[in-house]
Amino acid sequence: MAEIDDIICVTCPQGCLLKVKHEGNQVLEVLESGCKRGREYAICELQDPRRMVASTVRVTGGLHPLVPVYTRSAFPKPLIPKLAQELRQVELTAPVKITQVVLKDVLGTGIDVVASRDMPEKKL
Repeated sequence: MAEIDDIICVTCPQGCLLKVKHEGNQVLEVLESGCKRGREYAICELQDPRRMVASTVRVTGGLHPLVPVYTRSAFPKPLIPKLAQELRQVELTAPVKITQVVLKDVLGTGIDVVASRDMPEKKL
């Protein structure tokens, strides 16, 4: 049985409201899409939702105790809690360089988690 759901597109800052007719995760029709990217977003959101993930990991010997990290590309939404568990286990040693790979191919997704800033060693 077909359903019609409202989805807010986050492809751009405009945040268009999409009306999507679907059966399960199979998109039948995008009734209102705002722009061309809205249709693509609706299909992806129902079939394979992904998000960019930003977080922090511990650093020993660094100027600060944490360094910010992010996924290089959008990460599968259902796996985000497992990613958070993995990040809690990581402890780097300073110095850390920006774009340094923190976790390679995390959870077998082919997506790396990288540092988003330098973290120099703490000077004594």
